[in-house]
Amino acid sequence: MTTRTHAPALLDRLRGIVGRSHVLSGERATRRYRKGYRFGDGPVLAVARPGSLVELWRVLQAVVDAGAIVIMQAANTGLTGGSTPDGDGYDRGIVLVSTRRLAGIQLLDGGRQVVCLPGATLDRLEKALAPLDREPHSVIGSSCIGASVLGGVCNNSGGALVRRGPAYTELALYAQRGADGALRLVNHLGIDLGEDPETVLARLEAGDYGPADVDPAPDRAASDRRYAQDVRDVDAPTPARYNADPSRLHEASGSAGRLAVFAVRLDTFPREPATVLYVGSNDPDDLTAIRRYLLTGLDELPIAGEYVHRDAFDIGARYGKDVFLLIDRFGTDKVPAAFACKSRVDGLLERVGLRGASDRALQALVSLLPDHLPRRLRDFRDRYAHHLLLKVGTAQAAATEGFLDRHFAPRTSGSWFRCTADEGRKAFLHRFAIASAAVRYREAHRREVADIVALDIALRRDDRDWVETLPPDIDSALAGRLYYGHFLCHVFHQDYIVKAGHDPLAIEHAMWALLDARGAEYPAEHNVGHLYPAKPTLAAFYRTLDPTNSFNPGIGHTPKGAHWTDCDCPH
Repeated sequence: MTTRTHAPALLDRLRGIVGRSHVLSGERATRRYRKGYRFGDGPVLAVARPGSLVELWRVLQAVVDAGAIVIMQAANTGLTGGSTPDGDGYDRGIVLVSTRRLAGIQLLDGGRQVVCLPGATLDRLEKALAPLDREPHSVIGSSCIGASVLGGVCNNSGGALVRRGPAYTELALYAQRGADGALRLVNHLGIDLGEDPETVLARLEAGDYGPADVDPAPDRAASDRRYAQDVRDVDAPTPARYNADPSRLHEASGSAGRLAVFAVRLDTFPREPATVLYVGSNDPDDLTAIRRYLLTGLDELPIAGEYVHRDAFDIGARYGKDVFLLIDRFGTDKVPAAFACKSRVDGLLERVGLRGASDRALQALVSLLPDHLPRRLRDFRDRYAHHLLLKVGTAQAAATEGFLDRHFAPRTSGSWFRCTADEGRKAFLHRFAIASAAVRYREAHRREVADIVALDIALRRDDRDWVETLPPDIDSALAGRLYYGHFLCHVFHQDYIVKAGHDPLAIEHAMWALLDARGAEYPAEHNVGHLYPAKPTLAAFYRTLDPTNSFNPGIGHTPKGAHWTDCDCPH
């Protein structure tokens, strides 16, 4: 077992592999890596930042040889703490391996597929594919905060695009520690790169292979090929997608850090001209009727359908305003640097007892700026409680508009309008800025807020009663509720702001019981991390991937000890 007493030798070896400046130790230097974007924190022996795939392989060997724990991390944008430590209750020291320097992207078959290295972000992939009029699995949303491509695959992340389903591939290159303790490189990428691990990794990173080395692999999926069919089955009594779905757990896909993934091979998708329609209603049944028509009545599925409740609209407009303006003015590629800068400032302020000071200052500043949302969105906010943002292909626009006209003609409960290009872009940007608003609210109101309970849930496809009604004892303990999500997929993000003096954990567990009674699955797309318990099938999958419990132990409330033993003592 690696303890802090033995750490100096391991740190020296890591410095010899990646260079002294890329091995970080100490609370201050490691803060931005070991503290999660929304949740998660704990001590680490070191953060290692390899600069090549070969260096990554050598770092893994060093950590395994020392008997330490590996936590792989790319962008650290996860919402459930799945790529950070969870307190100090581990029986071995932790080395957090940051892959941000390994950002390679390689195009295959004219861009119809890509190979992405561990640090490749969705934003960079989107830009690499744009000249080819193609897109990755996800756009905006996760890409706004610099999320990695591999993070999406390893966490079965879903996203807003209705036709594409969870991030998934059966083509990956990864390191795995077997039951005998040996570290092995497994090449299921479908590219012939040789046999020796360091040769394989060096050739891959250099792109030292040709078309003859690439197996078309028609029998192995590089995206979720059945999701479009699944989501159309609106009368099925089960969710369309959720993290623990056994049929979507395969090696790297859903591995959640239990493997050290070096590369994945993924399909890309044609970019399609789109029309954005904005729907508002005070009757949830209106949105249910629209959902069922769009999923069953059109030859081609819509591109996206995002739900926002009025309360989420309001909190997002106020507390997500700086994120909105940053992306609107400077683009998504500036967001990761801005978040990193803020993390460093927050670390300095916390050291002098000023936690949340930067959030309060930013909030005060942006409140002085003019309103950032289009007038027609504000008008619908005043008129309607439920908002649906629809993005449909140009070929489906006329049929969709015709249905909306027919549906609302005899009703006074709701209405709709076709967005201009600027309105459509800002409507979707506002929807994604809402995702960060609860965190800002918490930090700006530290004295009044105990914490956030953040759930992402998948309702049954046949569930028409999708608006939540909370018991009075839970409702009275909340300062705010944010409901938003991927409505056509019936995947919702539900952020509950818990008042000071109440127990967020008890409230979360009570929420789970309510969701179980509704036949919902959770988490739907952010994976279990350290927030949710892994269901037996998912826990068994993790154990198969990592029999020694050396990679990211403890996620899903599984044991933290070596060889899957319980451990409640700090190392």
